[in-house]
Amino acid sequence: MKHPDPQEMDDGVLDHRGEALPYLSKSAKNMKMDKLLSTPMPSFDGETPGSYFWTKILYWICNRISRVQFRSLEATGMERIPLDRGTLCCAWHTNGLLDALQITLNHPRYFVFGGRHDLVTRPLLGWWTRKMAVQPVVRKAELLRGGCSEEEADFLNGRSLMTLASGISHGYGCVLFPEGTSHNNAYMLRFRTGPMRTVLSASAIAKSSGKQLPALIPIGLHFRTREYFRTDVWVEFGDPLQVQSEDVPNNLVEAVASGTWSEPPAESVFKLRDKLREELVPMTPNTHNWDEYRGLLLLGHVKGRLDNNPPSTWRNEVEMAREFRNQYAVGKTEPDDKNLQPPKIVNPTLLKSEKAALILHRNGLDGRDLNSDSTNLAPPNLLKSPMAVARVALFTALLPLFIISLLPQLVLGRVLGDSTDEGIDARTSYQFLAAMFGSIIIWPISSTIIVALMYWQSDSIAAVTSIEWTTSLGASSLSIAMAVVMMWLLMFPLSLLSGRMFSLVWDDFVDLRGFYRKQRMPKSDHRELFNLIAELKQELSS
Repeated sequence: MKHPDPQEMDDGVLDHRGEALPYLSKSAKNMKMDKLLSTPMPSFDGETPGSYFWTKILYWICNRISRVQFRSLEATGMERIPLDRGTLCCAWHTNGLLDALQITLNHPRYFVFGGRHDLVTRPLLGWWTRKMAVQPVVRKAELLRGGCSEEEADFLNGRSLMTLASGISHGYGCVLFPEGTSHNNAYMLRFRTGPMRTVLSASAIAKSSGKQLPALIPIGLHFRTREYFRTDVWVEFGDPLQVQSEDVPNNLVEAVASGTWSEPPAESVFKLRDKLREELVPMTPNTHNWDEYRGLLLLGHVKGRLDNNPPSTWRNEVEMAREFRNQYAVGKTEPDDKNLQPPKIVNPTLLKSEKAALILHRNGLDGRDLNSDSTNLAPPNLLKSPMAVARVALFTALLPLFIISLLPQLVLGRVLGDSTDEGIDARTSYQFLAAMFGSIIIWPISSTIIVALMYWQSDSIAAVTSIEWTTSLGASSLSIAMAVVMMWLLMFPLSLLSGRMFSLVWDDFVDLRGFYRKQRMPKSDHRELFNLIAELKQELSS
């Protein structure tokens, strides 16, 4: 993968605190102010802020793709979301568009969207986002690099934030990321104030019209390995943080009642920011680095096996790792205002687990690959073989359709994801977009090609199958035309089925590859690994 090196992504531009600004991709640097200023505004009279038809279509497509892109999907805590008021969802940001997507698809309400300015100006994607009435936001990173004037940024951001605030006050959902950029760290970056200012302004609008004040919802987004196809994800909706009436002064209520953006009081913004950070940071890995987090995950596997209750889902793994982090991090120094990276946990047990986890990771394995008592690597599960064979057989039957309709998308997603200049956290975003736009653009073309080939070879097909599909509805020209159209329409669910079967066959391949990797583990690594695990078991049992 040709992702840019983090040092190469630092162009030396600093913010007012002297910290490096987020790296800007070529797309982010290309600011088209005329298009940004003509972005369609949402309507708050219906079920969806944007186009009802295209919103429904997009949600349906995204749900289908999401079930193919992820091996397991779990969302919890939706029952905590208040339905009598608007909600602003906030999470850490490490997986590009997939972060917002998972929050949106699992929330009970439709969203009013805001995002990086180029979401509404890119080819193809911009058409969809404008139909969804996505509101562009200019970040400090673009402004300080001269992408636009301060007056233009203030006007555009004020309009966008006011629109988002109005949508929230009308009861819609919204998602904004307080870090302001997607990143690759195992901990949260400094919080920007945009989400807090937005929800406070939404509260002022709601207060002026006698509506319920909105709530701020912290969300944990947990991807096993975010850049992998068919990884696991757990979306954790936390307890809502209700905006209090006393945090919304009357002068703010009067200012926003006229429909113009006004800045909330700084003390209210900072108070809400600190409260959100207090709730949100524990819902992330919040570790010194990813090696430390992998060590915590492995401890959960070893401890679970000792208790005859190994983690059975990705959510279980995350929760057990969190328990160990909270246990071992007691009394450690909190990161200061200049360095938000948590200090390394120096617990001896965790350090051994981190070393063992590194051996597994180096060999392409993790805690799931241990056997039931953590004395060796797990043998293959032969009970899965019959279903795997059946899936391969069905996928083989659908292979010609897959090659024509989905292989171009697969290649496009891989090429774009591996060559993006936005870092590894944007890889799955490009794969998702290739799947979404490929389905819309490529499938009609591929269906036409396949049906044309079937029509051309209809006599050969009839000789082999004894089915005259072209005359199945009758011998008249109209009947033949209807049969062709119905066959063309049938190609779409069959293409979807071939994609689903590919994802399942890919799972079988990954499982087989895991068994191969276990057999190929060097004896020295194997010996060192299980010597460390034996020590861990003894320490965890005491």
